[in-house]
Amino acid sequence: NGQTRTVRGIVSADFRSAELLSGFYIQDPDGDGDPTTSEGLFIYVPNPNTSWPNFTVGDLVQVSGQVTEYQNQTELTSVTQVEKCGESKTIEPVTISLPELVNGDLERYEGMLVRIDQPLTVDQSYFLGRYGQLTLSAGGRLHTPTNVFDAGSPEAAALADENARRLIVLDDATSKQNPAPIPYLDPNDKTIRAGDTTTGPIIGILDEGAINSDSNIRDYRIQPIAPVQFTRNNHRSSQPDPVGGNVKVASFNVLNYFTTIDQGGATCYPFTADNNNCRGADSPAEFARQSAKIVAALSAIDADVVGLIEIENNGPTAINDLVQKLNVAMGGTVYAAIPDPAGIGGQPAINGGGDAIKVALIYKPGTVTPIGPSLALNHPAFENARAPIAQTFQHNTSGERFSVIVNHFKSKSCGNDATGANADQGDGQGCWNARRVAQAQALNTFIGLLQSASNDPDVLVIGDLNSYGREDPIRELTGLGLINQVEKWLGPQAYSYVFDGQAGYLDHALSTSSFDSQISGVTIWHINADEPSVIDYNLEFKPEDNYSVSPFYSSDHDPVIVGLNLQAPPTATPTHTPTNT
Repeated sequence: NGQTRTVRGIVSADFRSAELLSGFYIQDPDGDGDPTTSEGLFIYVPNPNTSWPNFTVGDLVQVSGQVTEYQNQTELTSVTQVEKCGESKTIEPVTISLPELVNGDLERYEGMLVRIDQPLTVDQSYFLGRYGQLTLSAGGRLHTPTNVFDAGSPEAAALADENARRLIVLDDATSKQNPAPIPYLDPNDKTIRAGDTTTGPIIGILDEGAINSDSNIRDYRIQPIAPVQFTRNNHRSSQPDPVGGNVKVASFNVLNYFTTIDQGGATCYPFTADNNNCRGADSPAEFARQSAKIVAALSAIDADVVGLIEIENNGPTAINDLVQKLNVAMGGTVYAAIPDPAGIGGQPAINGGGDAIKVALIYKPGTVTPIGPSLALNHPAFENARAPIAQTFQHNTSGERFSVIVNHFKSKSCGNDATGANADQGDGQGCWNARRVAQAQALNTFIGLLQSASNDPDVLVIGDLNSYGREDPIRELTGLGLINQVEKWLGPQAYSYVFDGQAGYLDHALSTSSFDSQISGVTIWHINADEPSVIDYNLEFKPEDNYSVSPFYSSDHDPVIVGLNLQAPPTATPTHTPTNT
C-alpha cells in the first residue's frame, strides 16, 4: 500500500467514463496458482492522459501507478503509464456461489470477473434511487436474527453470521448518485420489491465498498457488465388480507406527518429557535403528496380504530388535518380523533411527551364509541419521550368493551448519550435496550391501571415498540402474560420493516389473555417495507420521479391490522321451577 508498481493484465471490464466508475479492471489470465489470492485489479483513472493508447476489453495492457486501498478495495491510482501490449485474450468469468463458507471468502475474487448462476432474492431496495444498489441474498430473504431467536442466544448469533455469508450487493457500475433512469425497476409498475428474484446469471466485476449511506459499512458488490433480469415473486396487493371479525384495529407509523412545513423560519415542539425539530415535508407540494399517500393507505385499511405513530406533536392540528383529509376521501364524517389525554392519577395533561412527534388514535364513531377520557402514561421511563396513550371503546352493535394502547418506544439509534446499559451491547438489540425494557415494565403497570379504570380486562397493545419479536422488551411483556398476536398468527418470520437488508417486525399487536379468544386474525400489509424508498413523496434527489397517489411507500413501516370478533354475551334464559301443589 502506497508503493509504485507496474502490472500487466487483460482488460476485463471498462468503466472509464466519469458517468461510470472512472476506471477499468485488468486480470491476470493465467493466475499465480494460489486460489486464496485475487487475479484482478482496479485501475483508477479519473483524468486519462490523451497520449495513452486506445484499448478495449480483451486487450493486454501494462500500467504503472501507486497501490492504494479505497474502501477495502485494492486499486492502482495516480497512474503514470498505460501501454497496449498488442495481444488480446477473452477473460472467462469465474463462477462463484453463496453463502460463503466463511464471511470474507469472496476476498479471493476481488477485482475479478465473476458469474453467479444461482437465483438471488432481493432483500432491500432502500438505496436503489440514491446509489443504484440492491441488496441480494442466496437461499431466500434475510430475516433479523432477534426476530426469530432470543436476543443474545447462540442461535441468533449463528443466523447473523449466516446472513452475512449469504449477502451480496448488486450495484449499477456507476459512482453517480441519483441515477436516471433508475436501474432494475420494472418498466410497467416502476418498482422492484423485496422478495423478487434474479432470473438467469449475474455477470460482472466483484468489488468491495460502501453498501449504504454509512460508508463505514462495507461489503462485496457486483458491478454488472450485462443486463440483470428479475422475476416478480412478491406481488403488490391493493388491499390488506382479511382478518375476520366485526371490528378492525390497526397501527400505522406514518413517517413524520407534519403540518408544519420543514423549512427556514418554522418551529416545532419543543419550539427551539430553528426548524431542527421539524420533520416531514419540506414544501406544501411535498406535504400534499405525503398526505395523499397516507390517506390512500388508511382508506384501504378501513379500520375502525387506528393507532398512528409519528404524528407531529402540535396539539390537535396535525391529527385533525389527517382526519379531515381522510373523511373527504371516504365521502363523509367517517373518522374522528381521540383528544390528547391527561395523565393517570390526575397528573397534568401531556402532549406526546418531550418529542417533536407523538402517538395518536382515530376511530369510526359509526362502529365504536369512546368510553371515558383517553389516558396517558406519565412515568420516568417515558421522560422526554413519547408517552403511550390509551382509550377504552364500546362496540356499538354488541356492547362489548375493549381498550387500545398505542405506543412508540425509544429508538435503537445511539446518539451521543447512550451509555452504560443503554449502549449497544453487541447482541443485535442496538442502543437503549435497557430503556425499552423499563418502558415495557411501565406499560405493564399502565395496562393494570387501564383495566381498573375501564372495569374491563380486554386490552390490545399496538404500535412501534422499536424491538424485534424476540428481543428483551417483547419477552418482558409476554413473560408478564401478554400474547404476541403477530407471532401467533404470522409466525416468527413476520415482518413490517427492513433494515440493512434484514426483515423483522418492530410494529406489534399484543393482547391480554382475556382478549385472545376474541381476536379473529392478524395481518401485516406489505406496502412499504418491500418497496424502494425512491417512490416516496419527496421531491429532492429525483431526476426520475415515479411518485403515484397510492399506498406504496407511504411510510417506511408496514401497517399491522387486527380483527376482533366482539359478541354480546348470551342472554340467560329464565328457567321455570315447578312448585308443589
